Amino acid sequence: MFRFATTAVVLSMMSAPVLAAPVSYEFDKSHSNLSFSYNHLGYSITDGRFDDWDATLTIDAEVPESSSVEFVIAADSLDTFWDARDEHFKSADFFDVENYPEIAFTSTEVKKLSDAELEVTGDLTIKDITKPAVLTVEVLSFGEHPMAEKQAAGFLMEATVLRSDYGMDMYTPYIGDEVSVVFSGEALIAE
Repeated sequence: MFRFATTAVVLSMMSAPVLAAPVSYEFDKSHSNLSFSYNHLGYSITDGRFDDWDATLTIDAEVPESSSVEFVIAADSLDTFWDARDEHFKSADFFDVENYPEIAFTSTEVKKLSDAELEVTGDLTIKDITKPAVLTVEVLSFGEHPMAEKQAAGFLMEATVLRSDYGMDMYTPYIGDEVSVVFSGEALIAE
């Protein structure tokens, strides 16, 4: 996992103004990205992203365990930068986007591991199959945004998902079952 937490980030979190709990934030999609990658036959790591998603983020700065996050992702927005592969992934062999247009994640528990690390457990639903998923969350920054001049938060969230858990086991074990999911994003306090 990448390590961006520095003394400055931790200090900015500690000196951030205390906000009344809990507070809603909106992600700045121009500075946020939801991506994934998997091992292809042991020869390469193939990656992609989802272009269309919405998220609801609530942060309790005083009691992080009371924070929550929810994602709704348009499955049809999958983009692996290769049209033929995208169409196959969207077919009934994999995501079956015609019958299952949305992917969803809803947090059920937030644990503060340190001033710059959280563990978020939640329910991940793909193709109407719901399984628990754990996000490791690195808080990159928490404080006043220097340009927007309002409270902001920056995160790096990572999880590993087994695609076979969601009925997408075609070509396993040759093509990796483990899919690495990474979300990096900036969020600004909602007005």
